[in-house]
Amino acid sequence: MTPIRLGMVGGGLGAMIGEVHRIAARLDNRFALVAGALSTTRNAESAAACGIAPDRVYDDYTVMAQAEAARPDGIEAVSICTPNHLHFPVAQAFLAAGIPVICDKPMTATLPDARSLAGLVESSGLPFVLTHNYSAYPQLRLAREMVARGDLGPLRLVQVEYAQDWLTEASDSKQAAWRGDPARAGAGGAIGDIGTHAYQIARFVSGMAPEALAADLTSFVPGRRVDDNAHVMLRYASGARGTLWCSQVAPGTENGLTLRLYGARAGLEWTHAHPETLRFTPLGTPTQILRRGAQTMAGSRVPAGHPEGFLEGFANLYAEAADLIRAHQSGTAVQSLLPGIKDGVEGLEFIDACIRSAGAGSGWVKVHQG
Repeated sequence: MTPIRLGMVGGGLGAMIGEVHRIAARLDNRFALVAGALSTTRNAESAAACGIAPDRVYDDYTVMAQAEAARPDGIEAVSICTPNHLHFPVAQAFLAAGIPVICDKPMTATLPDARSLAGLVESSGLPFVLTHNYSAYPQLRLAREMVARGDLGPLRLVQVEYAQDWLTEASDSKQAAWRGDPARAGAGGAIGDIGTHAYQIARFVSGMAPEALAADLTSFVPGRRVDDNAHVMLRYASGARGTLWCSQVAPGTENGLTLRLYGARAGLEWTHAHPETLRFTPLGTPTQILRRGAQTMAGSRVPAGHPEGFLEGFANLYAEAADLIRAHQSGTAVQSLLPGIKDGVEGLEFIDACIRSAGAGSGWVKVHQG
């Protein structure tokens, strides 16, 4: 199958997430990176390191969108790996040029931008993929199937946490600098960076979106302008209750993402430290350890027992994005679990609701305001 010609905006040398996107895009040979506007300071060097020809290197993403759309061999999709405040204008430029978009999360820096982008995607009819990579993990997809099938019974409790320690102390690193700047990251700190991941996988696996929340946002590090820790209570229309904790100031937790679901008949637990394992416990029976195997090998590349995780989950998104783009080009429909524009809007609604709640003394607020 001919690889899809891919462009990239942002993600130059020194940007962790850019390299993750590049590895994921080439893991299944479904994409070839041929053009880019990768950096404001090391653009040519970054492009050369990625093997991009000099005539396909751009200093301005708007010029890139127009030039690539005009080429007979122009890009067929663009990957956006910039700081959050640029997601909307970059996506807008490429959608206007008729080019499908693969965008890192959170989708935009503000809720109004997210809703505007949703309108642009709808009017364009183009594929739009948001890289909430954890939703492509085989065992989380199995968990989703089990919940939908009723294996747990009616859900009562949803508990999700995502804890890190890399911002426990003040940092002047490039990554910390823009993530701590509301003008570039948006108003949410930990809730925007990792809280949206936790929120999305809870939404993805449970099949439920909370109707109200109460959030306690804290900035523990002096001088930090965005939250670095959040405790959020969630209420669902079904009567279920949930909690979400995200933190970037929890020493000893490098990437502590965990999801627990409890229904009337059984409980289910998944943790990123052991991504190929689900713990399933029907009430009154011993816990069952569900390992990656026959049911979930479709999203895998190596035999069972050989560990897979972060990069492979990201690559699953890119492989499925390739299917979506090729289907769009041929005018055919394709079934997909890919996160997209709806997930992006919901993520910004979550951030907005957390900030409104925290500003009102952690009172309960509606998540979706219409």
